[in-house]
Amino acid sequence: MELWIAVTLAAAAVQTLRFMLQKQIKAAGLSTGGATFSRFVFAAPLAILTSAALMPAMAQDWPPLTPAFWAYALGGGLGQIVGTFCTVALFSLRNFAVGIAFTKTETIQVAIFSAIVLGEAVTGTGLLAILIGAAGVILLSVPATGLKGGTVLNRATALGLFGGAAFGIAAIGYRGAALTLGEAHFFFRAAFTLAAVTTLQTVIMAVWLRMREPGQITQVLASWRITALVGLTGMLGSLGWFTAFTLQNAAYVRALGQVELIFGFLVTALVFRERVSWRELGGIALLGISIVLIVLLI
Repeated sequence: MELWIAVTLAAAAVQTLRFMLQKQIKAAGLSTGGATFSRFVFAAPLAILTSAALMPAMAQDWPPLTPAFWAYALGGGLGQIVGTFCTVALFSLRNFAVGIAFTKTETIQVAIFSAIVLGEAVTGTGLLAILIGAAGVILLSVPATGLKGGTVLNRATALGLFGGAAFGIAAIGYRGAALTLGEAHFFFRAAFTLAAVTTLQTVIMAVWLRMREPGQITQVLASWRITALVGLTGMLGSLGWFTAFTLQNAAYVRALGQVELIFGFLVTALVFRERVSWRELGGIALLGISIVLIVLLI
């Protein structure tokens, strides 16, 4: 198994755990903004410490921080904030797994963004796998009442599509930032980019919450026993994604990352005891086919 595949699968598993924790703290009283902030505030110092430790351990020099690096990092960081905000907001509209599924429309968007921004087009087989996965996402996204009366065009759909686009921008931003760091070891480039991005995200979210939701920062810190776990799992998951992005086209990484939906449905059934329909299982089956194609043929 190629390294980027193993890293992506691990990142998807950790991210599922992080979303599960975020749903719990959202239910415990934090606002959507507070739950999103918890994703970054504890992750930033952990990412900085990891990057600082890797520099001497791997004999890495301080990387060149060009304007392009900061542009990619800022764009990616903002995209992830918006995408996370949309995902947390979705939890109050549909069940856990389907809330995540809406955001997975990002895969086609990542392929387009990757070709336009980074000049990295996908192969015909890769595009087929991505389209099959997208079909699974569409099946998952249809409301239980069906398509009658245009009910698919609802707030949850809009949040999912917008969140997916934001996550797509984030993926391209992170790969672009890591690629600007020269010939440093791929794992150090991933850790350094993560440290820079999470620091930017923490500052941006802190300013936002201070202006728009006074008291939420204090509440996040007061709930540190669970919010710190969100930060830890967020940092570990992001480190996995960033590492995969330095090794492979972001479109393939995010397409394989749809395995997170399967993990999500397991959480839905086993942890939250939420009902899963046959239609949703059909969508998961299509996603499974897409993932197999990515693993075996790319």
